[in-house]
Amino acid sequence: MSASPSPAGPRPYHHGNLKKALVEAGLALLEERGLGGLSLREIAARVGVSHTAPKNHFGNLKGLLTAIAAEGFRRHAAALEAGLKPADGPVERLHAAAEGYIRFARENPALFRLMFSADLCDFEDPDRSAAAAASYAILARLAGSLAPGNADAGERQTRMETLLWSIVHGYATLANEGQLATGPEGAQLHGIADLFRHWPRFV
Repeated sequence: MSASPSPAGPRPYHHGNLKKALVEAGLALLEERGLGGLSLREIAARVGVSHTAPKNHFGNLKGLLTAIAAEGFRRHAAALEAGLKPADGPVERLHAAAEGYIRFARENPALFRLMFSADLCDFEDPDRSAAAAASYAILARLAGSLAPGNADAGERQTRMETLLWSIVHGYATLANEGQLATGPEGAQLHGIADLFRHWPRFV
């Protein structure tokens, strides 16, 4: 007569990719509680692992925040690309990317702030750097489509990228901080995009 199997005890939750699970938990907590509500202990508790588990993968809270920021840039790039249509002209594509940039910032204010915070993130981290560069490359490509093609094209391209990024990022930041006058965001964005119709005059 075989012995009856003993009752199974509680099993630890197994993650096929603990690093990804911790980043996802951090993203969720960031939206729920803001930057002030994040800690390694809270994130570990959300995932269901010991409070020391995140340190094994990220070292400290800044390491985990940097990984969260890297994922933020990947989502940011997707938001910029989402509205781009090959058949559209350069100004229309610029407008679509600007809308994606600002919509992402408005929907993810705490994450957006984290992504650009040198105090909270390690800007030298390879994963974050690559993700940020991929996002920026979309704006750079749009700037290239508007920059005049002449002997000064390289310098003008750089100026275009800087101004384009400054305008769109500045708009998103001011909107998140409640510093812009109320009104249809779409209309204001069209006004921003229209600036670039006359770009040769300014550069």
